[in-house]
Amino acid sequence: MKQWKVWLMASRPRTLGAAIAPVLMGLSMAYADMGLHMPSAIATLICALLIQIGTNFANDYYDFVQGADTGERLGPTRATQAGLVTPQAMKKAFIMVFSVAFLIGLYLIWRGGWPIFLIGVLSILFGILYTGGPYPLGYNGLADIFVLIFFGPVAVGGTYYLQTLQINGLVLIAGLAPGLISTALLTVNNLRDVITDRQAG
Repeated sequence: MKQWKVWLMASRPRTLGAAIAPVLMGLSMAYADMGLHMPSAIATLICALLIQIGTNFANDYYDFVQGADTGERLGPTRATQAGLVTPQAMKKAFIMVFSVAFLIGLYLIWRGGWPIFLIGVLSILFGILYTGGPYPLGYNGLADIFVLIFFGPVAVGGTYYLQTLQINGLVLIAGLAPGLISTALLTVNNLRDVITDRQAG
C-alpha cells in the first residue's frame, strides 16, 4: 500500500465528521445571531480536524504499545498493529499534528483568550489520554463523558464564542446533540473492542 494511503487510513476519515459537525453547528448558530468571522471560522475547522487526526494517530500508537491492538482485533486495519507504520513514526506523527494544531490555535487564543487556550490544551491532552498514559480513559469507561462534553457543548459553544465573543446558554444546551451522537458512536466502537481492551487492562 502506498504511504499516503496508509496515512489516510490511519487518519480514519470516517471519524472526522464527528469533529466537523459541532463546529459547523456553532458556526451556523453564530451566523444566525451575528454573522461569521471567517478567519477564525476557518482556523477553528482546521484545528478541530487536526486534533481529531492527532487523536486517531495517538490511539493507533497507544493501542499497539498497550497491547490492545493485536491480530485478533475486529474492525478496520490499524496501521501500527498491521506493521504499515512503525511505532516511532506514528508517535512522531501525532506529536507533529498536535503541534500544528496548537500553532494554528495561537491565533484563536489571541482572539478568544484564556478560555480558548484551556479548551485547546485539554482537547489535545484528552486526545492523548484516551488510550495513553497510566490510566487510559478509553480502557476504563471514562472516555464517554469527555466525548459528550468536548464533542458537544465545548465544541459548539467554543466555536460560537470565537465568532461572537459571547457565551450563550442555549448554544451550550444545543451542543448536547452532537455530543450525544459522538458518544453513541464511541459506545458502538467500544462494544466491538471490549474483549481486546479488557485483555490490555
